[in-house]
Amino acid sequence: MSRQPTLKQLKYLCAVADRQHFGHAAKSCFISQSTLSAGIQELEETLGVSLVERNNRNVLLTSLGREVVDRGRQILVDIEDLMSLCDAAGDPFTGKLRLGVIPTIAPFLLPRMLRSLREVHPNFTLFIREDQSQRLVNALHAGELDILFLALPFPAENVDIMPLCQDDFLLACLPSHALAKKKRLCSADLKGEGMLLLEEGHCLREHALEACNLRDSQISIPYQASSLTTIVQMVANGIGITLLPKIAVDADITAGTQLTVVPFDQSGVSRQLGLMWRKKTPRQTEFRLLGEFISGCL
Repeated sequence: MSRQPTLKQLKYLCAVADRQHFGHAAKSCFISQSTLSAGIQELEETLGVSLVERNNRNVLLTSLGREVVDRGRQILVDIEDLMSLCDAAGDPFTGKLRLGVIPTIAPFLLPRMLRSLREVHPNFTLFIREDQSQRLVNALHAGELDILFLALPFPAENVDIMPLCQDDFLLACLPSHALAKKKRLCSADLKGEGMLLLEEGHCLREHALEACNLRDSQISIPYQASSLTTIVQMVANGIGITLLPKIAVDADITAGTQLTVVPFDQSGVSRQLGLMWRKKTPRQTEFRLLGEFISGCL
């Protein structure tokens, strides 16, 4: 009987396709570059075809290589769903779960949630990856994650979502700022202001602007940051104003500053938090129970 590709080899090839770089792909697989290269070479020898074009600058897939990657991804996801099927056969919260969560949720809600989860379900093992929404969705479709905790809506195909709660946006500024003194604050008051936002790629940026019916052209953006903590410190030093999610304010993100936090006197200035998972997963019942548990923590 002829040799067949291994799951590990397919995983290496998909990682190269995603990263377009052998070194970065090896790092994502937690192996050395030589191990990854050898694995892909073995895959090519097994199949008797060339899958990857190598040069000094980048890595390109052959046309056949791209088709193998597409089919390989589906095989890897099917294997993950097979494992999930076995996990789902047991009692909920007794196996392991790989959770992806965005940076504007993780530090503010996870500590409380994880503490409660350990107390109620001590045999439940949770692995967590914190990243931007699009990369998490990609990992979900690749079978690298089981479920996501993120802000909705976010475009993704073949997924189910479970809304959990609304998270209001609050204005943060120095007490001397004119908006801090307004008795009835509305989103239109932000037009023309110097607004500090997260850099592009963070869904909080888009959700905040959408919630306030604002476009980039209607505000000045003196500074962009990769974390809310940095933005808070910049605003505290007189560089513009910002919008903070209520979960961050409740977690005392403004502690140690003189910032004033002002709510909006209108509904809808908020984002929705929820869970997302692949439609075909056999663990939907467990995921919904997890959603109910998180809602209880909130």
